Amino acid sequence: MAAPRLHVPLALRAGLELELPDGAARHVQVLRLQPGDALTLFDGTRGEWAAQVLRMGRREVAVRVGDFLDVSRELPQAITLALGMPANERMDALIEKACELGVAAIRPLLCERSVLRLSGERADKKVAHWQAVAVAACEQSGRTRVPEVAPVRALGGWLASLPPAAPQESRLVLSLRDDAAPLRASQAPAAVLSLSGPEGGLSEAEEDAARRAGFAPLSLGARTLRADTAPLALLAHLALLQRESP
Repeated sequence: MAAPRLHVPLALRAGLELELPDGAARHVQVLRLQPGDALTLFDGTRGEWAAQVLRMGRREVAVRVGDFLDVSRELPQAITLALGMPANERMDALIEKACELGVAAIRPLLCERSVLRLSGERADKKVAHWQAVAVAACEQSGRTRVPEVAPVRALGGWLASLPPAAPQESRLVLSLRDDAAPLRASQAPAAVLSLSGPEGGLSEAEEDAARRAGFAPLSLGARTLRADTAPLALLAHLALLQRESP
């Protein structure tokens, strides 16, 4: 049985003894691990460390950090999903699956047709919850870097704040218009910034604004995909292209 993987947002080094943060400690308690049992720890920025449980308290778990393993299971391409937030539990599932597929970052956006409308403290709590979903997905999938879930922004303000695209960056807006081109196998830039709408899609004015900001219209085919399906379909396609690259 593989050692449980836990995210620990601390500076780790071989030989360090530490008490796990509350979330990781609860995980160890739920798994009923005992002193001497093995763990794998990662800090979300680089490889991972072998570790061993030293002591178990009612709520506290002490571990010793062992050898560092310089491993990466990340995509060679940095893919950011900027998306109109789908409602209910769909955003949770989207973040979970996007992290499993290798997304680099997620930008939640408020659009004209958004059903889920967040602001203030409620938005901050949702983002913290989504970041926890991302951490759990990375623990499960073996990733060594944790994608950032950015604060909720209004689409217009977010577009206006974007710097010019970098030379190796491709900006794509998922579109149902007739001039939207299909994704080609040859499209494999170093970075991709994808924009997609909420339920009902982007408005005409929003898509026009995205195009003016350098987003090329992209078609995912003849079928109309849900707001939580479309960005995952693009991400999976790009991830497969990376696997097929020489």
